[in-house]
Amino acid sequence: MRVTLDPADIHPSFAPYSHGVVVPAGQRLVFCSGQLGIGADRLVPPDCASQAEICFDNIAAILREAGMGFEHVVRVNAYVSGREHLADYMAVRNTLFAAPFPASTLMIVSGFARPEFVVEIEAIAAGPV
Repeated sequence: MRVTLDPADIHPSFAPYSHGVVVPAGQRLVFCSGQLGIGADRLVPPDCASQAEICFDNIAAILREAGMGFEHVVRVNAYVSGREHLADYMAVRNTLFAAPFPASTLMIVSGFARPEFVVEIEAIAAGPV
């Protein structure tokens, strides 16, 4: 069982995430590349929430192929192209994770490879061998 680290002597997290996560010895790690909000049909929805759902659906598929799920995610890194996308991204993320929460970083970036993309999400999971 993983252990989360949320020291009482630092500022509490701003959202449902952990400041740190300890992965127990002997766990298998899965590193998911950054996923963009483009469906298998090559369509890119115009809004952040829909793109974030696609990103997380892709991550779920990668984890499923490894025999894991969101309960195994220990770290999420997300990037959005503007402050106006923060709330929509977080609303999607917050429906997918329960305590113990993964460590998480959210950054605003100037853009992605194609201008229609507004969010990219990567994840690290740890689970049984």
